[in-house]
Amino acid sequence: MVWILFLAGLLCLIAGAEALVRGSSRIAAILGMQPLVIGLTVVAFGTSSPELAVSIKSSLSGDASIAVGNVVGSNIFNVLFILGISAIIVPLTVSQKLVRIEIPLMIGISVLTWLFAFNGVLSAAEGAVLFACLILYIWFLIRQSRREKLSEQPPDAGQQLTPDLGAWVLNSGFVIGGLALLVFGSRLFVDSATDIARAFGVSELVIGLTIVAAGTSMPEVVTSIIAAVKGERDIAVGNVVGSNIFNLLAVLGISGVVAGGGMSVSDSAILFDIPVMIAVALLCLPVFFSGKQISRAEGWILLVLYTAYTSWLILSSA
Repeated sequence: MVWILFLAGLLCLIAGAEALVRGSSRIAAILGMQPLVIGLTVVAFGTSSPELAVSIKSSLSGDASIAVGNVVGSNIFNVLFILGISAIIVPLTVSQKLVRIEIPLMIGISVLTWLFAFNGVLSAAEGAVLFACLILYIWFLIRQSRREKLSEQPPDAGQQLTPDLGAWVLNSGFVIGGLALLVFGSRLFVDSATDIARAFGVSELVIGLTIVAAGTSMPEVVTSIIAAVKGERDIAVGNVVGSNIFNLLAVLGISGVVAGGGMSVSDSAILFDIPVMIAVALLCLPVFFSGKQISRAEGWILLVLYTAYTSWLILSSA
């Protein structure tokens, strides 16, 4: 029964994220946002919503190790597994904007998170700082998108027709329905994952770093692969980078705030897993700089690295 609830919760998270991404991305496209900006914000935040739902639920339940492991594991999974698989299918072109702005930002936020957690606790104040950084980042992206849109618009461009009310209602329904599924699915997923961890004697941190992280990252897997196959490579890469930024700033930030006395961070996460997350973020610089694309060979390297990391977690836990 526990495994059935676990799978049911995972299916609800994936379906909820799919509905949320579909509705929100269509609304963003109607509003005229750039594809890369849609990937960095709407799609990335939408596909990271399972991580947000699961981590908040874990924080409120006192399972801080699952909340922290979920974020750290998801960020490692996003870069090594998702970009690896996507690049093996179709070599991914990398926007120079990502190399100049988002990748250094992701690295900086990863290091800042490590410094915050180094004393063993991510306090509510530190969570609030992370969330405030998210607000500034979103404001920067929207402002930059508006500038690019104005510069690309020809002087004689006509007025676009306002979408009919039915389109707004339909897409808003996707967003609301997706959020409802996420809330319901997160409860089933976290409770059953915790029961499974305790039954097998595996630490909650390892469960958060592996099963929960991979499970909540399924929307990113589906979104990035579909975007890569369809030729929307800006969305495929931007989705991963944006999701990692959102995980650190929003998921950890909000979880730290709602946890009341802050979230405890284990020594294992401080000394090994978070440094691995930082190393993976640093790995993006040479990979993204080389030929301004992620080749199939580099995709295989990323996938092998993720396999090695997961194998180490399982062996060390055993």
